Amino acid sequence: MKKPMSRTEFVVLMAMMIATVAFSIDAMLPALPQIGAELSPGNLNRAQLVLTSFVVGMGFGTFFTGPLSDTFGRKPVVVAGVALYIAAALLAYLAPTLELMLLARALQGLGAAGPRIVVMAIVRDQFEGREMARLMSFVMIVFALVPALAPALGAVVINAAGWRSVFLIFILFTFVNTIWLMIRQPETLPREDRRPFRIEPMLMALKEIFSNPMVCLSIAVMTLNFAALFAMLSSVQQVFDITFGRGDSFPLWFGGVAVVAASASVINAVLVVRIGMRRMITTAMMAQLLICTLVIVLEVIGLPELMRFGLFVFWQTSIFFMVGLTLGNLNAMAMEPLGHIAGLAASMMSGISTVMAMMFAVPIGLAFDGTPLPLAVGTFALISMGLVLMGWLRRIEARQLA
Repeated sequence: MKKPMSRTEFVVLMAMMIATVAFSIDAMLPALPQIGAELSPGNLNRAQLVLTSFVVGMGFGTFFTGPLSDTFGRKPVVVAGVALYIAAALLAYLAPTLELMLLARALQGLGAAGPRIVVMAIVRDQFEGREMARLMSFVMIVFALVPALAPALGAVVINAAGWRSVFLIFILFTFVNTIWLMIRQPETLPREDRRPFRIEPMLMALKEIFSNPMVCLSIAVMTLNFAALFAMLSSVQQVFDITFGRGDSFPLWFGGVAVVAASASVINAVLVVRIGMRRMITTAMMAQLLICTLVIVLEVIGLPELMRFGLFVFWQTSIFFMVGLTLGNLNAMAMEPLGHIAGLAASMMSGISTVMAMMFAVPIGLAFDGTPLPLAVGTFALISMGLVLMGWLRRIEARQLA
């Protein structure tokens, strides 16, 4: 008889399963110059699509993995997602063209949606209320280590065995975590509690989401914040390497920024009770708008190279920090009227915001011209639109309370 899983083991396992997404994005960052040189030498910027195609695939997968796990159980859907993820990683490892690489990465993202969404359901099956929130905070603390370490690990693997070997590390990481899950984690959704997979409830959930202006506006602002994050992730390696000539030290800088920015969730937990979600979101976005303005003005005027680099690192940190102060609150605001369809609504909202964010982020990333200016202008536009929508949301809320 095997020993039951401890709370610590459960937290680490859940964090590692969720971390599949962050690891699959951030560990690729150091490989972008080599991918561009080998698969897209005529347009190096297209190498960024290796990141965004993964996120698009994950966004579409998010629509279905939650409902599928309600029908077939949590563990079978995780295994199916991981099997697709591993097959796609092998295809990417062998891909001779950028187009086939992008297809493989989209399929890899589709597979990664399995562990990303189902792990949340596993936690929700076993815990609720404050206990669930407390446990998820521990999960996210462990999870935060992955973005900090992934670029450095990716760089080590690339230097030792070439950029394609990163995909073998993805396979190993995911395979080990899944075997761990299968051996140690019992199925949390009994057969008698499973529901048939039907399209109608999904369409009804979408109808309810889009018929509520408060929910729509919250999702729209969430989308714009996601887009700012993904635009930064798409361009950050090129800025370090091409703009500042610091490609070799990029993994260390990225890890340091990730560690500092991880404190945003702690700060939000302390302050949001005092000042409220809407004010927290608006304040964080207004601060980001001011920082973007500063970056744009000083890029145009010109700064000594060291000061210019320091400003960019500060700005990168502020983007990650803003995300930590806004996305959780925006998700909570959107979910407020949808408690009766919480699980399905969460899948729908996550899918919508992720896919739509890519429509904004990809053009901004592809506009990179050797300087951070296109990224700063694009981010300024995204945050400006977000603040307009927050003002609109506040007026609707005030009318409802009147």
